[in-house]
Amino acid sequence: MSSDTMTTGATRTRRMPKLELGGVAGPLIGLVLLCVGFALTSDYFLSVRNGLNILDQVTVLGILAIGMTMVIIIGGIDLSVGSVLALSMMMMGWLAKNAGLPLPLAMALGIVTGAACGTVSGLLITYARLPAFIATLAMMSVARGLANLLTDGRQIVGYAEWFTDLATIRHLGFFSATVTTFVLLMIAAGIFLRYRATGRNLFAIGGNPEVARLAGIDVRRYTIVTYAVAGALAGVAAVVMAARLNSSQPSAGLGIELDTIAAVVIGGASLVGGVGSIAGTLIGVLIIGVLRNGLNLLGVSPFFQMVVIGLVIALAVAFDTLGRERGK
Repeated sequence: MSSDTMTTGATRTRRMPKLELGGVAGPLIGLVLLCVGFALTSDYFLSVRNGLNILDQVTVLGILAIGMTMVIIIGGIDLSVGSVLALSMMMMGWLAKNAGLPLPLAMALGIVTGAACGTVSGLLITYARLPAFIATLAMMSVARGLANLLTDGRQIVGYAEWFTDLATIRHLGFFSATVTTFVLLMIAAGIFLRYRATGRNLFAIGGNPEVARLAGIDVRRYTIVTYAVAGALAGVAAVVMAARLNSSQPSAGLGIELDTIAAVVIGGASLVGGVGSIAGTLIGVLIIGVLRNGLNLLGVSPFFQMVVIGLVIALAVAFDTLGRERGK
């Protein structure tokens, strides 16, 4: 065997793990270490019941993170997802309780409300040429205000039993309907980004919007649709949260946009765009869920938990920056 052949084989061997793991090896190792650490320090962490509780707790965050992944891949950011969630939740509740619409129709219109908010953000970014940070910051304020205006800041309580059962009854003893929805959305988004040409176009836009435009990709349309999808997913998350809480609350989702961005970045996405994966986002979501769950089991103050999450975000961004500089 020639030396060139051996060199080529060695190169393929070195690259293979990166290809197989999809660039999520680091976050995955971090998740495993976290689980091992909490398993050694808490008698209750390593149990089926606690694992299912973690899945229940991260469902809303995970659904929001799917949309945020697509937004960050195109080089954008969405600070409004928490407020859009609250508006969608209040719209659903108001339509069902005050307007008298059937709850399934109210749920659908709540999701449409989220999509409409995302569409407006996309239009502000593409046609008004506002930076994504400013456009979604404005939407965050408007959506939160509208959520409170609908009922003068009062919550809506008392949904049908079948609706709350979506979040409480575990089918086959494991997954509730809300967790199943989260898993199916993750799978669908992963397939879309990895195997569909339209999904791959998002990476091209995030890598270089001008080059993508010259290649025939309608950057404006893709941007608007991406933000609309993120808004619609915020609407889905609103339905899930309402089922879990058996209420609609105008204060729902306060600060969750930070956890959402953190999950995506921890999962390996780059804030400059062009890099990210649903598998990485799932690991990022689980890292935040495991952190919060484990620290709660250990009786750690919620305020200190915020410090820990902040440090994890800083480390994730630092590793991303170092990785890109090393790649150059």
